[in-house]
Amino acid sequence: MFVLHERLAADTSLLTDWRLCSVLLMNDANYPWLILVPKREGLRDFHDLTQSDWPLAMAEIDRASRALEAAFNPDKINVGALGNMVEQLHIHVIARFESDPAWPGPAWGAVPPQVYDDFEAASERIRQFVANQ
Repeated sequence: MFVLHERLAADTSLLTDWRLCSVLLMNDANYPWLILVPKREGLRDFHDLTQSDWPLAMAEIDRASRALEAAFNPDKINVGALGNMVEQLHIHVIARFESDPAWPGPAWGAVPPQVYDDFEAASERIRQFVANQ
């Protein structure tokens, strides 16, 4: 049975569920940051996805990237799956800007997270773009 890792649950807001992944918004206003979590038990790495889930994962990464582009018109989209702190497979899709505090380096650990003033309002705004992809 799929259960979302407690750290992901604490740091994010659920925007929607797609066919394979739960789509989460990271509570860090430094960067518009989606996290896709395949709703499959026991996944740790990309190669743990089944052959039938692999194309769906890629399509959902594409959907998330396009939603962020539509919502924010970023300079770049970063996609990564590290899993060093949270072993459950989760895919980061981050809108990056030349003006963001970590540019051009990676977003991880560059600056402390800046929580949204109104996380629910931010979630609702981005949810509209995610729903349209």
